[in-house]
Amino acid sequence: MADSGSPRRPAATLVVVGASEILTCCRDAIDKVGRISAGVVAIIGERVFAVGPESAVATCCDLDSARRIDANGGVVLPGFVDCHTHLVFAGSRVDEYCGRLAGLGTKDMVARGIPAGIAATVARMASASDEQLIRSACERLSYMLSFGTTTVESKSGYGLSTELEMRMLRINQSLKSLQPVDIVSTFLGAHDFPSSKSHAAYIDEIINESIPAVAEAELAEFNDVYCDEGYYTVSESRRILETGLKHGLKPKIHTDAYSNIGGSRIAAEIPVVSADHLNYTDDVETVALRDAGVVGVVMPGLEFAVGHPRPCRARRMLDTGLELALATDLCPACWLESMPFAVQMACLFYKFSPAEALRAATYVAAKSLKREGDIGSIEPGKRADIAIFDIPSHEDLAYRLGRGRARIVIKSGVVVFEDRLGRT
Repeated sequence: MADSGSPRRPAATLVVVGASEILTCCRDAIDKVGRISAGVVAIIGERVFAVGPESAVATCCDLDSARRIDANGGVVLPGFVDCHTHLVFAGSRVDEYCGRLAGLGTKDMVARGIPAGIAATVARMASASDEQLIRSACERLSYMLSFGTTTVESKSGYGLSTELEMRMLRINQSLKSLQPVDIVSTFLGAHDFPSSKSHAAYIDEIINESIPAVAEAELAEFNDVYCDEGYYTVSESRRILETGLKHGLKPKIHTDAYSNIGGSRIAAEIPVVSADHLNYTDDVETVALRDAGVVGVVMPGLEFAVGHPRPCRARRMLDTGLELALATDLCPACWLESMPFAVQMACLFYKFSPAEALRAATYVAAKSLKREGDIGSIEPGKRADIAIFDIPSHEDLAYRLGRGRARIVIKSGVVVFEDRLGRT
């Protein structure tokens, strides 16, 4: 007869069993990924309740009535956090991509009538309906989910006017209710300049109209700016980011992608939440970013897609102690929906270990979005965002090039994707 005085164990609603290894990716993991061999994950509702050996988990949680998800000898890890994308866009720039493969520069393509660059996407956006933009973004999100991504940051930046930038951010809001992947919205009005206005006039619009309107409508959490040669200067970027802060928008920055005009220095001074690209960031600036607690975001997929002349020195930055997150930079110039492919390229091109790359794609990526307390690792109390891969070890995710489709994806404690073929 049961002891009526003993505490009652809460009942799990779902339990993941049969894993070869669970990667918790917790903050203080000595091995970077918090590897647990042959453990289980107990979930109650939307949250992880316990993780560890089944015998230990069973002492604090009733597993008998839970739905059991068999990892079948696979790897269980946190859902990927894709922390830098331009998810919402119209059409494609495949002609531009093929032109670059053929050795054509931007001027050559313009002369041949091939639309190129941000301006080409801005023009296509203007003629696309909301329904078209939502449908194409949902299709991309469905692929991202199938690769284990459960949270995506989505930037505006292809409107270049208050009205059209807010339109993009409202589409982000719509996407949240249409599919399971979480969407984090970033205002990037300072992505380029419209051809219809002077630079000064557009900057005034961003500062006096766009940022206040976006903040008042609560359409974005972050405010971003492209600080690089030919785009926004250091002083212009500072004004835009400081204005965002006054209106409650957290600062991010695209910088040092194709030159070094001082963007990383102001990123450390403000400081921003994340500094993204960093191809021309020097050692002194890397230390300043590290000491300011800024997360660097690197995107080997973009560098691969555009044939970047100076790949980011990410290995050196990591060795300096700068926390680095991985992202796809999904956009018309880099149509990449697979975070596993970003992990593979980080290992090949940046010389990350598989553990370092996976940590960068989960816990540190969540940190670059100020969400490390809720997602990015498998820990009690955190959201149950989990991807299961049909591979024997996490190293295989880096080793099996071109593969990376998840077998099962769990979002907030609910199975939202299952590969019916059973194999990646």
